[in-house]
Amino acid sequence: MKNYRNIVLTGMPGSGKTSIGRLLAENLNMSFCDLDEYIENKFDKSIKEIFRTCGERYFRSIESRVVREISERRGTVIATGGGTVLNSENMRLLRQNGIVFFINRPLENIISDIDASVRPLLADDISNIYKLYDIRYDLYKEYSDFEILNDREISDAVDRILNIVKTIE
Repeated sequence: MKNYRNIVLTGMPGSGKTSIGRLLAENLNMSFCDLDEYIENKFDKSIKEIFRTCGERYFRSIESRVVREISERRGTVIATGGGTVLNSENMRLLRQNGIVFFINRPLENIISDIDASVRPLLADDISNIYKLYDIRYDLYKEYSDFEILNDREISDAVDRILNIVKTIE
């Protein structure tokens, strides 16, 4: 992007943030950062392992530290974790230098595609996705600049975001 703002993708686990983000970064010649992957590499543990051994509260604290670090980058497509939106300071930092897109994917699509075993908050009970959605949906809407419905091919969602980015460059 011309002014090197970041593109930030939020949404439920399994909404397509990482897949969309990689394609967007490629199309826009920007770097890409998946927050969950970044945390796993930085701490040499899977998200599931961090949750299991240290708990969600600890995970959220390291997630916030990573958001503070990553939000200072420029010209990066950032795929947030599904729960990043739970901390208003995370979203304030990401919005300072970024345009936030809520990737809204129907829950039925997420459930049919998701591997719950690698999602710590869904591993015990896939129906938890409905609870997470109820808690997070309004936050995704509140903190996003644009909402993208991801109910078809990933490339369709990417094209919609590219069209928006072109109009605001």
